[in-house]
Amino acid sequence: MIKISNLTKSYPSRLGPQYVFKNLNFTFPTENNVAILGKNGTGKSTLFRMLAKSEYPDRGSIISNKTMSWPVALQTGIHPHMSGRENARFIGRINNVRSLTQYENAVQEFAEIGKQFDLPVRNYSSGMRAKLVFACCMNIDFDIYLIDEATSVGDPGFRKKAKVTLKEKAKTSGVVMVSHELDQIREYCTSAVLIQKGKLKFYEDLEEGISAYTEEGKK
Repeated sequence: MIKISNLTKSYPSRLGPQYVFKNLNFTFPTENNVAILGKNGTGKSTLFRMLAKSEYPDRGSIISNKTMSWPVALQTGIHPHMSGRENARFIGRINNVRSLTQYENAVQEFAEIGKQFDLPVRNYSSGMRAKLVFACCMNIDFDIYLIDEATSVGDPGFRKKAKVTLKEKAKTSGVVMVSHELDQIREYCTSAVLIQKGKLKFYEDLEEGISAYTEEGKK
């Protein structure tokens, strides 16, 4: 269960506060793998970041009895002056991983960055950073994975492995996904939440949600 209660979120502007959501109440049905849909500027990424607690509402709350990953594509939680191994150990520690050594080794193997795992992340390419973050995330068992274009990282071989791994995770854990690629959404999600004018509507049938989203895009 993810419960949004009396949530208000705005951003300042020269014309005063611009509200994304105002007194929003909604419950995500976490037994489904959910796609968040909406036109540009409707608040998809803002909602996603608030679910992950990387951004906070002005008022109200988001409460869950589930463990949630960080949004993988945002690469949050990685410190550039620490090595890949040190970052993995830190992430493992704050997520209560039982064996940090086993976790580090699994992350290193999955990320495919070799000896550079022991170099500072500031020396990594953007692709290497993305692979490290994805590896750190996928090697922790979360109840819900927050996925934002994450399977498009790295070379073709890594992308294939990322897709296979995420599909396996989706069999036993929930997925909340934001993506502009409808084919990718169809691959992982079974239902949808459509954002329209600051309100959220749940569609148990994914294709019905996609239809409503594409119709909205024509207006």
